[in-house]
Amino acid sequence: MRLQEFWSRMESQFGSMRAQTVARDHVFGALGERTPVQAIEAGLPVRRVWLEICQEYDVPPKDR
Repeated sequence: MRLQEFWSRMESQFGSMRAQTVARDHVFGALGERTPVQAIEAGLPVRRVWLEICQEYDVPPKDR
């Protein structure tokens, strides 16, 4: 998954404003106590970050 696809899915799932909040403010234990943006910047695969968000927010499997 590319970063552009990540942001597209985030906005589709959460809306543009909430997507930014989830990605920049929500700390995930499974991402090393980092926000999704911090995790991506630290080199974690974008797909892994996306799947952790999906799990935390109960995103339906068809949208993952």
